[in-house]
Amino acid sequence: MSDNLFDIRNVSKIYGAEDTGLVALSDYSFEIPAEPARIITIAGESGSGKSTLGELLLRSSPPTRGEILFQGVDIWKFNEAQKREYYRHVQAVFQDPFGVYNPFYRIRHVFDMVVKNYRLATSKQAARDLAEEALNAVGLRGDDVLPKYPHQLSGGQRQRIMIARATMLKPRFIVADEPVSMVDASLRASILDVMMNLRDEYGISFLYVTHDLSTAYQIGDQILLLYQGTVAEHGNAVDVISNPQHPYVQLLIESVPKPDPHDPWPGEVELPAEESFRTASAKGCRFFQRCPKRLSRCETESPERYDVGPGGHQAACFLYEP
Repeated sequence: MSDNLFDIRNVSKIYGAEDTGLVALSDYSFEIPAEPARIITIAGESGSGKSTLGELLLRSSPPTRGEILFQGVDIWKFNEAQKREYYRHVQAVFQDPFGVYNPFYRIRHVFDMVVKNYRLATSKQAARDLAEEALNAVGLRGDDVLPKYPHQLSGGQRQRIMIARATMLKPRFIVADEPVSMVDASLRASILDVMMNLRDEYGISFLYVTHDLSTAYQIGDQILLLYQGTVAEHGNAVDVISNPQHPYVQLLIESVPKPDPHDPWPGEVELPAEESFRTASAKGCRFFQRCPKRLSRCETESPERYDVGPGGHQAACFLYEP
């Protein structure tokens, strides 16, 4: 058995024909150690492939090429018993805290289904105790929320209940796909605090998918910045955001507006057409047409990831080739 929770090896996801289709994720390799628990942030602009990785880890969609190993076993070679056990260890929290509920059932139904499907308790009281423990972990009380219907709760409460539902199974890993993007700003901090508490107190690792670099900086242990399905830069979250090296990541962080009325946005930015660089047959760096530091070789050669700092800080740019 592998010492890693996940070994992701040369994974690509292509929609359409394998040689000419749209590349959502390209030749991606990464290891997620079993210990210590950590929050791994996947960030990038819309369409960069952030959610695709989460879908692959949840077995919602198979990779076009490559392998995803969970504790040394390919997740797409599981039998039925292994699939059931896998989902006990790998859970998900999705973006929409409204659409995941059936409005005709009370909140207790969310927990009853988990208890029933995984046979977690032999009595109603034991099932209630499990639900109460999970709710307490996210700062809620069963008496306050279990008898209610979804519409009677705030978006922040509904999202924390989804996290509590996932933690009932005591998973090793949770895929959190933009879990705070549809929640009021005043409630986001409480949900992020819950994630950090589950990491520290319960040993649960997270794949935190987001476009918000401020929350990535706040809670991420590691960060991977994606651009058109490729990893532009990765490393310690604080190091990458404080000292970006890849031209795309530098522009991305510079685009965050500053709270200074004397430093206005420059206005509209015209971007070149880029889809031709995203097909499976395309060569070269996908950021070539937008890069202010591009070299002639970038148009025909795809860069590897080179070391640019301590702690595994790497950037996929020829500027850092030894």
